[in-house]
Amino acid sequence: MFEHELDRYWHTVANTISDGIMVVDEQGIIIYVNEAFEGITGFSKDEMVGRDCSILNCDIFQVVRENRGCHWCAHFQDGNMRRRRCVFLHKDGHSIHALKNASIFHDDHGNVIGAVETVTDITDLIEKDNRIAEYQRELRSADKFQGIIGASAQMQKIFDLITNASRSDAPVIIYGESGTGKELVARAIHRLSERFRGPYVKINCAALTESLLESELFGHVKGAYTGAVKDRSGRFETAHGGSIFLDEIGDLPLATQVKLLRVLEEKIVERVGANTSIPVDVRIISATNRDLKELIGSDIFRKDLYFRINVIPVHLPPLRERIEDIPLLADAFFRKIRLKVNKKFTAISRETMAALMNYTWPGNVRELKSAFEYACVTCQEGTIQPEHLPENILTEKKSSGSAKRISINREEIKKIELIETLEETGGNQSAAAKLLGVTRVTIWNRMKRYGISSKHNITVN
Repeated sequence: MFEHELDRYWHTVANTISDGIMVVDEQGIIIYVNEAFEGITGFSKDEMVGRDCSILNCDIFQVVRENRGCHWCAHFQDGNMRRRRCVFLHKDGHSIHALKNASIFHDDHGNVIGAVETVTDITDLIEKDNRIAEYQRELRSADKFQGIIGASAQMQKIFDLITNASRSDAPVIIYGESGTGKELVARAIHRLSERFRGPYVKINCAALTESLLESELFGHVKGAYTGAVKDRSGRFETAHGGSIFLDEIGDLPLATQVKLLRVLEEKIVERVGANTSIPVDVRIISATNRDLKELIGSDIFRKDLYFRINVIPVHLPPLRERIEDIPLLADAFFRKIRLKVNKKFTAISRETMAALMNYTWPGNVRELKSAFEYACVTCQEGTIQPEHLPENILTEKKSSGSAKRISINREEIKKIELIETLEETGGNQSAAAKLLGVTRVTIWNRMKRYGISSKHNITVN
């Protein structure tokens, strides 16, 4: 009776433990598993009891003592408590990362009568570690500058210009098509400047009506207009000691242009409805996708304001003029989105990369990012293929220079593939050669051809 009650209590206790428990007999055959073990493995008790633990396809499983007809795992071999990390397959086929402890049972005469193994599922921890590693890799990327990705000659010149502009306090204007990353450049200039401890304030000049825009920029006093129930400071006051980013400045109304010009010349603002001036110390960074000289000719933009804001012009190239950066951008977006969604993406196919590089990207970098967000919705897992991309990318007619572009694309694909493989292997050229199915000499030659050197943390093994 006592033994029966004790057995019942044992089963109750074992099933309340969150770690998996498996017991095997002297032949290595499973005789007991708790509910947690069933949950971790996906196998039911009936599917496991009476079989050896090879059913789990554990990566450290190794049969020992075969001469005795046993199916014991090497994890039990020396009879001591052992803690090991392993990977085994869930019943549905996905991998489970686990920590195992194992110990041998002996009878009073020292004979082996069985063993027990406890399993802790650490899959979530491993996945989080992998995500952290990817974030760290992204932060260390040699092809990034203040969050801006690019290895092309055009972008290297832009990075130099950003650095030089940050050392000055003169107004900067950033020209570029929609989606080229003008705000990223503005933020980079602010962060690298001596004003980096001060505020960075952004306002879209095209998003508000004239009256609201003036109130946002310069503030207002109580009663200045209907709804002005109290005094309010404007964006220029908020940005005091820092930088203000005037996006889409080409859409600024003429009346507001006059007031902005006064801020630039006198470094003061007047709130709407007030007759007193407030001094401000603000670095002005503006941006537009419009031709300001054309707007001046149409009397839409003031010439005097143009000369005040056009002190340091930065011209961002469209994506179609720097196609060598597409693999870098694509890889960055792929990794970033993969970290956010609960899907197991593995890679971007070469056919997909070729399609990306042969498209003209009228929406520039922003459109490329959107394309990957779309692809990550249509692709459930595995490799992103061309059919996962938005249809317009695949149906666009190619220019007469497409053959040349394809040739360039292939070289860029090889380059990015080599960089990624070297990073994956920690710079080990021999390991990289094995993964790519080429000789180490080929790896060395490609590194030399593509200009891959110590900046990519490459080492020779």
